[in-house]
Amino acid sequence: MIVDLPDTTTSKVSKEIVAMREKGGVVTLGRVLTLVVDTQPDFVEEAIAAANEASREHPCRIIVLAEGSPADPTRLDAQIRVGGDAGASEVIVLSGHGELAGESESLVSALLLPDAPIVVWWPHGVPENPAETPLGCIAHRRITDAATEPNPKEALLHLADTYAAGDTDLSWTRLTNWRVQLAAVLDGAGSSPVQSAVVEGASDSASTFLLAAWLKKALAVPVEIIEGEAGTGIHRVQFRRPEGDVVLARPDQVTAHLTQPGQPEQQISLPRRTLRDCLAEELRRLDPDEVFGEVLTEGLAACLSQEGASA
Repeated sequence: MIVDLPDTTTSKVSKEIVAMREKGGVVTLGRVLTLVVDTQPDFVEEAIAAANEASREHPCRIIVLAEGSPADPTRLDAQIRVGGDAGASEVIVLSGHGELAGESESLVSALLLPDAPIVVWWPHGVPENPAETPLGCIAHRRITDAATEPNPKEALLHLADTYAAGDTDLSWTRLTNWRVQLAAVLDGAGSSPVQSAVVEGASDSASTFLLAAWLKKALAVPVEIIEGEAGTGIHRVQFRRPEGDVVLARPDQVTAHLTQPGQPEQQISLPRRTLRDCLAEELRRLDPDEVFGEVLTEGLAACLSQEGASA
């Protein structure tokens, strides 16, 4: 069920949600959080689709802020989606115009679920300082995506400078399967030391830089970054050891090949993760991701300073 409310107020939106439940018999699920999505009008449907899919695992209220034009007369347009049109959630789309075009916290405050955690997600456009934005100040978790920035490396460095507990980035979440596989490889290597590592990936892949930073932080060895063709994600990780190199390479973005000295080559399913999968993973935890914080603020700087010194 979808209801449009042009030129409205947040109070009317809240009353309409209650009325829709009463008239349409929509069952209210045990919603575990409020997800606030601050995005651009062109990306609203993409963000809602990902949030709806993720909400099947984490029932929540989704509030989408789609900034309108400051040049228009001041008004608030809203749309409410419940039932089959909203997955396991209620979706409220707010579009402020005129003086409301730059509003954020004041628009959503009346619509937040009482006594429920708040997660804010910026699908496109990393804020200057996520934790100090009006939305970031009220959020338990703040999700950005450096991969959508024109210069993902610079975006990560900026996030490192402004990092606060509760911040995370989907470029880190996309690495979960890589980190699991690489941790298993390192465990299987026993006491054999890793002398250095190589991470090869797309020049526009923020995840490539974070993976190198994670290895730098975890192994305390030199890590070389090789930047390849844009748009292709992570290509290869190589561990250099005295008895021979270990290589995990993904040539087709779906299946990885693991080669180790004295062992037959193994094929491992390692597809690029979907936006829905990454968002659902981030919604599973509401406590600060301390490993991400250390990798971002310590490992990344160490890794990139080493890269600059060797250039």
